[in-house]
Amino acid sequence: MLRYFLKRLLSLALSLVAASVVIFLVLEVVPGDPAAYMLGLNAQEDTLNALREQLGLNGTILERYLSWAGGLLTGDFGVSYTYRTPVAEMIGDRLWVSLPLALYALTLSTLIAFPAGIWAASRRGSFVDTGVMGATQLGVAIPNFWFAMLMVLVFAINLRWFSAGGFAGWDAGFLAGMKSLTLPAIALALPQASILTRVMRSSLLDTLSEDFIRTARAKGLTRAQAMWRHALRNALIPVLTIMGLQFSFLLAGAIIIENVFYLPGLGRLVFQAISARDLIVVESVVMLLVFAVIVVNFAVDLAYALVDPRLRRRR
Repeated sequence: MLRYFLKRLLSLALSLVAASVVIFLVLEVVPGDPAAYMLGLNAQEDTLNALREQLGLNGTILERYLSWAGGLLTGDFGVSYTYRTPVAEMIGDRLWVSLPLALYALTLSTLIAFPAGIWAASRRGSFVDTGVMGATQLGVAIPNFWFAMLMVLVFAINLRWFSAGGFAGWDAGFLAGMKSLTLPAIALALPQASILTRVMRSSLLDTLSEDFIRTARAKGLTRAQAMWRHALRNALIPVLTIMGLQFSFLLAGAIIIENVFYLPGLGRLVFQAISARDLIVVESVVMLLVFAVIVVNFAVDLAYALVDPRLRRRR
C-alpha cells in the first residue's frame, strides 16, 4: 500500500508542475496589457512602464513563472492588479462560499443517487426502475441555470421561504449561511444526482451478473443479501470515479449558478478577474482549482485501493 501511495503522490506532483506551466503560458499569450487596461488608452508610455515594473510584468516569461510558482509554494499568490489586495485573501474569502456550496451539493446528490440507484437496480424492469430512469433523464436534460431561476421564482419570490440571492455570511450563523446556499446547492445537485443514479444502477446491475454473485446465490443467499453483502462494495469503483469528477466540477464549474444567485464565490471571482484582465488572480484561482481536481483524483485512487484490494497488488 505504501508503494502504491508513493507512486500516486509522484504522479500528483508531476501533474501539478505540468498544469502550472500550461496555465501560465496560456494566460501569458492572451492579448491585452493589464497596465494599459488599468490606466486607460491615453496613458503615457513612461507611466505604463512604471506600472508594469510595479506589477512585475517587465521580466522575462521564465522569471515571471518562477516568481509566481515560488510564491504559490509559500502561499504568496501575489497582489491583485485591479483591487491591489493580496490574492490569497481574496481567494480565502471566496473559498468559504464555494467549498461549502460544492460539499452541500455533493452531499445532496449522493443522498439522492445512492438510494435511487440501488432501488432501481433491485427492481430491474419494473415500474419503479422505469420511473427512476425517466426522472434521471429529465434531471440531466434540464439546464441547472433554468432550474435555479425557476426555484428563485417559486421559493424566493412567491413563497418567500428563501432569499432571491446573496450570501448572508457565516458571521450571521451556520444555519443562515446554509440557508443562503440551499437553493444554489439544489440547482447544482439535480443533474449530478441524475448522472450518479444512472451510474450506480448500471454498475450494480453489472456486478450482480458476475460469477461470484451467482456462486453466493447458489450457496443460499437471497438476491438482496447478495447485493448488500457482496455486490454493492464491488460496484462502487465507477461510482467513486464519478463522485470525484462531480466534486471537481461543483467546485470549479459553478460560475453560472453563482452569478444567478449573486454568490461571492470563486466562479464569480474568476469571471470578474477575466473581465478586468487581472491575470494574477486568474492564474492563481485556476491553479487552485486544478490542485483541487488533482487532489480529489488522488483521493479517489486511494479509495479504489481500499474498496478493491486487488488494485494494490496490481500496482
